[in-house]
Amino acid sequence: MSSVMTGAPGALESLPPAELAQQRNEAYRKITVRLIPFLVFLFILAWIDRVNVGFAKLQMLQDLQFSEAVYGLGAGIFFIGYFLFEVPSNLLLEKIGARKTLARITILWGLASMAMIFVKTPGQFYALRFLLGIFEAGFFPGVVLYLTYWFPADRRARINGLFMTSFAIAGVIGGPLAGFIMSAMDGVDGLANWQWLFVIEGIPSVLAGVAVLMFLPEKPVNAKWLTATEQTLVTREVEAEARDPAKHSALKDAFSNSRVWICAAIYFCVVSGNATIAFWSPSIIKELGVKGNLQIGLISAIPFVAGTIAMVLNGIHSDRSGERRMHCAMATLLAAVGLTLTGMWLHSATLALVALTIASVGILAAFPVFWSLPSAFLAGTAAAGGIALINSIGNLAGFVAPYMIGWFKTNTGQLSSGLYFVAALEACATVLVLAFIRTRR
Repeated sequence: MSSVMTGAPGALESLPPAELAQQRNEAYRKITVRLIPFLVFLFILAWIDRVNVGFAKLQMLQDLQFSEAVYGLGAGIFFIGYFLFEVPSNLLLEKIGARKTLARITILWGLASMAMIFVKTPGQFYALRFLLGIFEAGFFPGVVLYLTYWFPADRRARINGLFMTSFAIAGVIGGPLAGFIMSAMDGVDGLANWQWLFVIEGIPSVLAGVAVLMFLPEKPVNAKWLTATEQTLVTREVEAEARDPAKHSALKDAFSNSRVWICAAIYFCVVSGNATIAFWSPSIIKELGVKGNLQIGLISAIPFVAGTIAMVLNGIHSDRSGERRMHCAMATLLAAVGLTLTGMWLHSATLALVALTIASVGILAAFPVFWSLPSAFLAGTAAAGGIALINSIGNLAGFVAPYMIGWFKTNTGQLSSGLYFVAALEACATVLVLAFIRTRR
């Protein structure tokens, strides 16, 4: 490996600028093609195993005699375990590498998801959701950190956008798949349809964890599918950026930097909307009068299809223009409008679905641009700790939003009040971005 790093730089300097640019583009094309589809696949599995409880709920609550409030607490308590173990997991990733860390996470969350078939009491439901959060902690910020080892800042929003299409693709795939499993497997071998849902969707995660150990390279220098010149070019560019004196690199810098905490507050507001559409879309669609698990699953995919397109396009446009702040703020504002309209239009199935789609477009479009913000001023250990801190605090909204919607539904009999609550959080994200975020083009 040392020959690669010592021999190639001179060759790079001798290349004409046009050829160097071509080599650069080819290197990042290879990395994108090799890594992003696999990482997207992993996160689709993680997301499905995290939110399939929203579909299991359609039958599980009746079978186990759980209230809406019990479901809301169980759906959200996942994020408490997630919060507690997020930063330690990302610091461990920086120390032992992405391959071992992501494999451990993937295998354990698959096993925890499959164990949900044994739930009989609210306590068991809470315990397994809490464990699922512990086991999955570190995956998303770990991938965000991992991508900073491979891509420089000027490519990060679009790459984050491509990776984060996994949110939306999981919604497109997860809804119909869950609906089909619950429609086809009810009573097979004495198991309820929601029990089969957890088993069938948990097994691929365990197998994928083994695949991580076999196929995922740590850094560009470990990628055999890159040429020596490409390895050197990418490594030199990424490492030069990490040494930027304007960036903070020590762990204490992450915790003492006010911008990290502002980003955490913004992300909390953004995630509240994502958790809402993930955990409550099936219930919202059922509330509109749609019958049948498969039909609910198919219709629930519509907002995520639109969100996938918006996520990619917003990331690409942000990279091309070099502008981050307004791309993020306008997306969260659109999310607030969409959630408000969903609450207002629950009396009309068509209008409510349109509003939910608008909300999904805004929520999902905010993610790739948001995650280009922290990496603009953090590097090294500060990036590992800061990204995990932002993600862990932000994902507490995954506890707050489902629980509050469940609380409002139990106490008022309506979903609209909970949707207005989450819409207000999305509006707060817009205000925070506009008031406190300043980015260099």
